[in-house]
Amino acid sequence: MKILLAIDGSDFSEVAINELKKMTLSSNSEIHIINVYELPKTTGLGLHTMGGKIGNYIEEIKSNAQKLGNKIVSEASDKIKAENKALTITTSVVSGLPKSTINEKAEDWGADLIVVGSQGHGAFSRLVLGSVSQYLTTNAKCSVLIARDRNKK
Repeated sequence: MKILLAIDGSDFSEVAINELKKMTLSSNSEIHIINVYELPKTTGLGLHTMGGKIGNYIEEIKSNAQKLGNKIVSEASDKIKAENKALTITTSVVSGLPKSTINEKAEDWGADLIVVGSQGHGAFSRLVLGSVSQYLTTNAKCSVLIARDRNKK
């Protein structure tokens, strides 16, 4: 079984990690943990292509997002490996719109299941762009497990 675990470092992602840890998986199961970060939108002036302080600022944002994403997926991998050392676990950290990037990765990789938390970072993004989990349940070509925290209302 090929499982794509999409996480963003939120408490909701922790619920998804814990749900995956509870599953009884065969030793030939593969898990790919992905973190997708969104870069801030710039104005139509193309500030991201300008040099100097503004260009450095954008590069610093990318670098910090990549470092944080690497930490998030690495910690998740360690937690899952602690439960089942026989699993094959790979990770990636990419920039993009989370809902479509997760779906594309699942399709490209041939995932059998996508696991996500019920909510994550970016309340404003959810309002404007829609829920990641809702998008995946509607558009994914494989099964989607939405992990929920029973203690949250």
